[in-house]
Amino acid sequence: MTSNRWTVGSVRITEIPEITTTSAAHWLLPDAVAEEVRKIEWLQPHYATPDGKVHMTIRALVIEDGDRRILVDTCLGNDKERPVPAWNMLDGPFLDDLAAAGFPAESIDTVLCTHLHVDHVGWNTRLVDGEWVPTFPAARYLFAEAEWEHWQQEDSGMDQILRADSIQPVIDAGLVDLVAVDAELTDHVTLVPTPGH
Repeated sequence: MTSNRWTVGSVRITEIPEITTTSAAHWLLPDAVAEEVRKIEWLQPHYATPDGKVHMTIRALVIEDGDRRILVDTCLGNDKERPVPAWNMLDGPFLDDLAAAGFPAESIDTVLCTHLHVDHVGWNTRLVDGEWVPTFPAARYLFAEAEWEHWQQEDSGMDQILRADSIQPVIDAGLVDLVAVDAELTDHVTLVPTPGH
């Protein structure tokens, strides 16, 4: 897949897409019914079809600041059982695409999971000899402390399969740091809470 790159001051940002699907979007964004999507002319053709379907891309971003390489969100991941058919048991080239963009897995020093949903934590781990292992073993994995506390509640609704294959292995490896939602990651990169999805 093609990567986009942007430079903001001294920081470089690279997009690494995993998959793009085109479908009705109201299951994710309740107000994005076809009639409403069609009314927003600038969405076509890059973000929507003439009949009101939306192009949805699951992507990661790599932020480079000096010698820091921060991977923001890790998409869906391969070999994972998921209830959404287009996301189930993927066998895609994400790690190859990441390396082709100049970021082999071992070069990532920070993984920032903006939140712990299935499409943001999948490549936290990969399947090796039947075991889920951290994909980025040289990285610190950052989770928002406030969100993590929410997911610890018994009735939080966290999918236990998701936790078992994408979250718990990096915790067990001792790679997770809980951070404030406004943590400063570098001199030029600070987290800003943006509630919503």
